[in-house]
Amino acid sequence: MPIIIPERFPAYKTLTQEGLFLMKEKRATTQDIRPLKIAILNLMPLKIKTEKQLLRLISNSMIQIELTFIHPKSHVSKNIDINHLHSFYKTFDAIKNEKFDGMIITGAPVEHLDFEDVDYWEELQEIMDYTEKNVTATMFICWAAQAGLYHFYGVPKHELPAKVFGVFPHKVVKKSFLINGFDDTFVSPHSRHTEVRKEDIEKIDDLLILAESEEAGVYIITSKANDKIFITGHFEYDDITLHEEYMRDLDKGLDIEMPLNYYPGNNPEIKPENNWRSHATLLFANWLNYYVYQVTDYKLD
Repeated sequence: MPIIIPERFPAYKTLTQEGLFLMKEKRATTQDIRPLKIAILNLMPLKIKTEKQLLRLISNSMIQIELTFIHPKSHVSKNIDINHLHSFYKTFDAIKNEKFDGMIITGAPVEHLDFEDVDYWEELQEIMDYTEKNVTATMFICWAAQAGLYHFYGVPKHELPAKVFGVFPHKVVKKSFLINGFDDTFVSPHSRHTEVRKEDIEKIDDLLILAESEEAGVYIITSKANDKIFITGHFEYDDITLHEEYMRDLDKGLDIEMPLNYYPGNNPEIKPENNWRSHATLLFANWLNYYVYQVTDYKLD
């Protein structure tokens, strides 16, 4: 699925060199196709890295995708060039009268806070409410999954005795188009200090658990209408993302254990392998095909 982005977008050169199918804006305007309009609310501090990770996963299909990046106006980003935000991002106020085929809401390093104490919580609630009538299907990742489950269903998050940190095996427990083509077991990275619990989710009639892990807990949860997808881990992570987080925490002097099931021979000097990429790509392709493209109207308005 060619992604339509400006050539001056920082990820353009890198992803083109990797062989991803990116389309220049000029070429896109000459094709008689309505692109899927996908909004990405990027709450991660290292926004450019997250942009590249997500673009890799949504580029592999046949329909054009027109991306709109959003950042919360009620939060001051400290780790991004303000010119990058002004050039490539919009605020919710700028897009709230538009409709989108899909939206992705990323995780954020704020899980140590109660939801109500996050400085952009009210704005995020407004955006989540907006998705109900203006977005065909929304995917919530990691902390955003916890936030969405709490906002829409009242599912609480719980502190963990130790950080879930590493690459963990998961088992498919319910069939769904979202995980069409998945092996019965697969792996995915996790990096979090909190969790949502299976027993809380099973109390909600509208929620279905598709995959879970004995070590990392529930992983893929959907609403029965498939308009809300909750991913509690980080399928989008690169092979070295957990390593970078581990080194960062060690540099800060934090009491952090080595990520589990990650380094070959548990040796941080050896570059880890990415053994979750194929399932991650498949999940995003299935989401775009079955729950966005096959469901959305040709005329969004």
